[in-house]
Amino acid sequence: MQSRPNIQCTQDGPYLVKGLARFLGPGGAALPAEAVMALCRCGGSDSKPFCDGTHQKNGFSGAREGGDADRRTDYRGAKITIHDNRSICAHAGRCTDGLAPVFKFGSEPWIDPDGAAAAAVIQTVRTCPSGALSHSVDGVEHRDDPQREPGLTVSKDGPYEVVGGVELPGASWGEGASTEHYTLCRCGASANKPFCDGSHFRVGFRDG
Repeated sequence: MQSRPNIQCTQDGPYLVKGLARFLGPGGAALPAEAVMALCRCGGSDSKPFCDGTHQKNGFSGAREGGDADRRTDYRGAKITIHDNRSICAHAGRCTDGLAPVFKFGSEPWIDPDGAAAAAVIQTVRTCPSGALSHSVDGVEHRDDPQREPGLTVSKDGPYEVVGGVELPGASWGEGASTEHYTLCRCGASANKPFCDGSHFRVGFRDG
């Protein structure tokens, strides 16, 4: 039986991606996939997204350095409850840009589950690439898409977006985190490695 695709976080080095056929670039363009690929996660490779050994020169550390507290918060509404764990948010902005009456950037609380119809909330939560957001209806939580094909997308100037239950051996998952979809740091600056915490915005990361 063929093993599932997996991503190994090498110590202070690249991601080793094995057995993944669906490999996409920014905008969804297909990239050539090899049986084993070494993808940069220090942010310094001149051959992005592939590793060129720069991590050996720039002092990259793959260790988790802290980051936001690992805590999931429940925002209960009349018809839907939204779950959110800030520690694994990649700050892609698909929630705040897509449904501002519910996901209110700069406000406290920042989520109003009654700010729009439940169907609109569900549709927007499903666009969250990091797995920070999920939702419950009638006490049943909905988080993953079991039909999704395993794949990895290299986002523009941002993290690797992984879907389809690609295994990540040895990962320390946050409270309520999805193992079906998640985002991996590739700028080298996240405090929550290997997961993205939005630091690519702070450091001005660019694909080059």
